[in-house]
Amino acid sequence: NLDAYRKMARLGAKVWMEHGALEYTECVADDVKPGKRTSFPQAVKLKEDEVVIFAWIVFKSRAHRDKVNKLAMNDPRLTSMDIKNMPFDGKRMFWGGFKSIVRA
Repeated sequence: NLDAYRKMARLGAKVWMEHGALEYTECVADDVKPGKRTSFPQAVKLKEDEVVIFAWIVFKSRAHRDKVNKLAMNDPRLTSMDIKNMPFDGKRMFWGGFKSIVRA
């Protein structure tokens, strides 16, 4: 349910930004076809009635990211959410940290 996800994403944006994130972006795929070896749909084992969501948050540094993420993940607005009724399958979610090598 994209509307339910959008509502949750807006809350996530509010929480991360209030705790110091510099930018917060969530996007829904509109052109992510299966590849020959790998792709977004293959990476998440996308089902027929699903869409891929891609998100990123910008921080000043890795230390800043760790501090902000800890605050956000302990925020009562997130910890009180019913994880059984999330509008996505958290078991197929993946994340990581990236360091910029080119920025324009």
